[in-house]
Amino acid sequence: MTARPSDLTARNFPSAALDAQQAAQPTGRYAGPESSYRLAFTDTDFLLREELRPVRMQLELLKPEMVQQELGIESTIVIFGSARIPSPEQAEERLQAARASGDATALRRAETAQQMSRYYDEARRFARLVTERSKALATPITVCTGGGPGIMEAGNRGAWEVGGQSLGLNIVLPHEQAPNPYITPELCFQFHYFALRKMHFVMRSVALVCFPGGFGTLDELFETLTLIQTGKSRRRPVLLFGRDFWEKLIDLQHLVDTGMISPDDVHLFQYVESAEEAWHKLAEHYAFEARGDAEGAFADEI
Repeated sequence: MTARPSDLTARNFPSAALDAQQAAQPTGRYAGPESSYRLAFTDTDFLLREELRPVRMQLELLKPEMVQQELGIESTIVIFGSARIPSPEQAEERLQAARASGDATALRRAETAQQMSRYYDEARRFARLVTERSKALATPITVCTGGGPGIMEAGNRGAWEVGGQSLGLNIVLPHEQAPNPYITPELCFQFHYFALRKMHFVMRSVALVCFPGGFGTLDELFETLTLIQTGKSRRRPVLLFGRDFWEKLIDLQHLVDTGMISPDDVHLFQYVESAEEAWHKLAEHYAFEARGDAEGAFADEI
């Protein structure tokens, strides 16, 4: 008998998905919590055991990696910054409420928030620039954020506004951080392990762009700078929005003067003040114009 092609490639065993669907639910004597009568890969209690941590870490590495491969995500630009920086609209509402309250402390904070809200606008415009102008590249660049509010929301929002996709790498926190509404659903991930989340931030990134932020932003900034400084990661643009903010926050010259870092280490990053300046730094570093990859992409400002 001649074998049909389908016979040569047919499964010899049922798939795990099929068995999981057909597996009988424990009944009677085997329905209690002490029973082991469940498929190992559908048994949440088993998967959450301390001894299974290596398996969970592997799953958290694999899931975003496989999804990004399937969706063709090869290059990203990571946008970091404070979750507490409001949009200009939110800042104005808070300012009006503070003025009406007569609370001097609340008014002072609201005025500061309004000043900082300009960074929300810059992050939003920068994400739009990256999404629109990289369409002409052989490998388009996808915006990636931490998935939360503030600057992260601005990054995802900018990409969404011009019809682009973007990533959000959220993480479970004691105070719930819901993903902002502008992330591409297929590219909205949730992490348990900070370390695995950090790996995914840098694995595909062609640049790190940091807006003013707190501990989380500083953590990601210095980790990336350390990877580049030590040669564990290839050198790529690290752009800090707002020279005045960063120079007040970090005395890098003191680190040089005390021998904690090399004088050349201060060149591992650059300051920028606008979305357009940040994009041109990237274009210069990667020679987009010289290679002709983005021909015509610089013609229109948003």
